[in-house]
Amino acid sequence: MTRHFLEISDLSVDELREVLDLAMAPPTSLLSGRGVALLFEKPSARTRHSSEMAVVQLGGHPITVSAAEVDLDRRETAEDVARTFAQYHAAIGARVFDHAVLERMAAAVDASGFGVPIVNLLSDRGHPCQAIADLLTMREALGSDLAGRVLTYVGDANNVTRSLALAAVAMGMQVRIAAPEGYQFDASELAEIAAFAVEAGEGGSVLQGADPEAFAEHADVLYTDVWTSMGQEAEAMERRAAFAGYCIDADLLARTPSAVVLHCLPAHRGEEISADVFESARSLVWRQAFHRRTAMIGIFTMLAQLGSIQ
Repeated sequence: MTRHFLEISDLSVDELREVLDLAMAPPTSLLSGRGVALLFEKPSARTRHSSEMAVVQLGGHPITVSAAEVDLDRRETAEDVARTFAQYHAAIGARVFDHAVLERMAAAVDASGFGVPIVNLLSDRGHPCQAIADLLTMREALGSDLAGRVLTYVGDANNVTRSLALAAVAMGMQVRIAAPEGYQFDASELAEIAAFAVEAGEGGSVLQGADPEAFAEHADVLYTDVWTSMGQEAEAMERRAAFAGYCIDADLLARTPSAVVLHCLPAHRGEEISADVFESARSLVWRQAFHRRTAMIGIFTMLAQLGSIQ
């Protein structure tokens, strides 16, 4: 059965650790003479460049496809696009608005027996490739054993947060999510992360609340993302008001003297993070961006080891 990578929870803890190790190993030529389709319904900077260069470093040929070229579910169904791409490519990556599109693509190639994996390059539900890069950055800064480390996320509990939390609890980290009411995970989402922590068996945990100052105490990592994501521009003023006091600034950073700062980018200086913290020595955002490429190398290599890329 073809293994897809739609979310962190698609991997066991051992497989997740293997992805991290493979990401840092010298790349092989496993995609030599092969193509990888990279479909983008949303604009992209880091995801496109990191994915393309990972495919190149693995000896393959990336072909990036814009939304206008296929016009999913209007010109052609997502299922038919996936099955068409499967005729030419060893893997298919897609950055989509609706996570269900990825699930439909995976189901279509599975039902047709084409044996080509679908990789989630971002959806409204998760951003697992970013989470792999985040783990790589944290392991580099804090050591390979992240068990017991405290990760505090400050801001909107969104798709990035979800994948990040799943990845962190799988490594045994204590995850704290500080978000205002109305922008927190609902009970079922929080229960899903907690259940994955139990399943992973590494001692990880998740806690959610509305007090960023309390949650920042003794954290090893402070992480944030934009308050207004792509497609939410009409809510920008409302969100700025709701997130007042949720900026990672010098005062918040002072509550945890040794924490490193992560941001998945793009950043809005003066909103979710102050300019001085963003540019400080404790900010690892550019190393995070670097690891977007190594993360993709690890993901594609792992899929090959699992027999999904043949």
